[in-house]
Amino acid sequence: MARYIFITGGVVSSLGKGLMAASLAALLQARGFRVRIRKFDPYLNVDPGTMSPYQHGEVYVTDDGAETDLDLGHYERFTGVSARQSDNVTQGRVYQTIIQRERRGDYLGATVQVIPHVTDEIKAFATADTEDLDFVLCEIGGTVGDIESLPFMEAIRQLHNDLDRGQSIFVHVTLVPFIAAAGELKTKPTQHSVRELTSLGIQPDILLCRCEHPLPDSERRKIALFCNVRPEAVIPALDASSIYAVPTQYHAEGLDEEVLRAFGIGDAPKPSLDRWLDIMDRQQNPEGEVTIGVVGKYVGLPDAYKSLYEALTHGGFANRVKVKIKWIDAELFEKGDDVAANLEPMHGILVPGGFGVRGSEGKIASVKFARERNVPFFGICLGMQMACIEGARNTAGIPDASTTEFGETSEPVVGLITEWMGKEGLQKRTAETDLGGTMRLGAYPAKLTGNSVVAGIYGTDEISERHRHRYEVNAGYREPLEKGGLIFSGMSPDGTLPEIVERPDHPWFVGVQFHPELKSKPFDPHPLFASFIEAAVKQSRLV
Repeated sequence: MARYIFITGGVVSSLGKGLMAASLAALLQARGFRVRIRKFDPYLNVDPGTMSPYQHGEVYVTDDGAETDLDLGHYERFTGVSARQSDNVTQGRVYQTIIQRERRGDYLGATVQVIPHVTDEIKAFATADTEDLDFVLCEIGGTVGDIESLPFMEAIRQLHNDLDRGQSIFVHVTLVPFIAAAGELKTKPTQHSVRELTSLGIQPDILLCRCEHPLPDSERRKIALFCNVRPEAVIPALDASSIYAVPTQYHAEGLDEEVLRAFGIGDAPKPSLDRWLDIMDRQQNPEGEVTIGVVGKYVGLPDAYKSLYEALTHGGFANRVKVKIKWIDAELFEKGDDVAANLEPMHGILVPGGFGVRGSEGKIASVKFARERNVPFFGICLGMQMACIEGARNTAGIPDASTTEFGETSEPVVGLITEWMGKEGLQKRTAETDLGGTMRLGAYPAKLTGNSVVAGIYGTDEISERHRHRYEVNAGYREPLEKGGLIFSGMSPDGTLPEIVERPDHPWFVGVQFHPELKSKPFDPHPLFASFIEAAVKQSRLV
């Protein structure tokens, strides 16, 4: 049976529970165990799909089409285990499920209550689909004491009692702040956090203490004494030089050893950390540096492009170079800022995904600059659509080209599939795939042209990538666009939806409708990002 590790947080948010869960899972995996990580989100949204990037950051999409918390991206990047719909649940989804059942009469007229109905639903989520796993790590969002998280705390308390003895443990992530005026680390916040947790019926087995300065043994013993844990189970977690240094750092502090000890596992093999040591070597000893300009609309919000940032870093690992990212607000180019002055220092230009008209003309201007100056260009989702509009306006002789997402247009190079596909073809496609004009979410296959640039990058002519978009490039404009040099090198298997465009006469110019950043990993960089950074390295030698 799977063993459960319940991960909670206290004192303040943003302590890195998600990164801790991913790192611990990676360490257990390095010992040969099969792992899966799950996220419990206390907010009442059904999923983060409609939440603003300003509040929530990016929406991470799984192969099976779930819109999930960005922490699931950390889980995948650190373990290589593809996340699923069943790996993220919100309180909103729990209540939605319960209310739907109540409306159907499934509860036979019984009063529906938080206990047992809500907690039972949370427990069912935690234990479902766990066959053939050694460990299931469950991260509880928010902090101890939040009203929203109370049903989840009660559920894991109950589940701990329901499971066999020794089948589950609690790991609590807490803060040990340094008070500069006193010159001391303070343990009281951790003590109060654990006291709050124990008042809910949960006694942590291991404490992971985030701190900016080394935690002396005397303070570890003090925390252990007042929090009722062994001194060895108080694990210091100092700030790391990189998120990819965290697994080896936590191993050095004994985190995985203490977890195995808490489960009574004394014969586990030593971890094989070669993969992580190699990643750190590539990061700490680069053989060069490139600068990539990312022209987007959420440039002041690093979490809004979290997977993109990491995928570019992975491309650097593949080429043993450091990738410096220059975040450029696309609106600057609409307000009169000189495009050339901002983009000439760049060794590569990337236009990411997004929704809405704001900054769109600035993105189109960036595409034009990259095309005319032969700077490596990578367009993702909306970035590909902007590349098609730029190509239509400036190389295909369609000056009014636009997208219906931004309003009415006489030349809808981009639009909802319902707007540009003929009635007969639309009925056929809707019957086959149930797409219609809805958002395309999750993994979809594509076929690549055999002699294309992207087929050479992938090393195959059949791929599967994750999507999150409503609007599609209008395949009816394929002929004029290709005459202008923008080639449709990847299509949906039925040949109706453009998936990839490229310019073969350009050093590196690729636009993709999907989000390849979601599948990139530090030990397995996505081939498109590895190739893009390789092209940027070549560009750096020319300037």
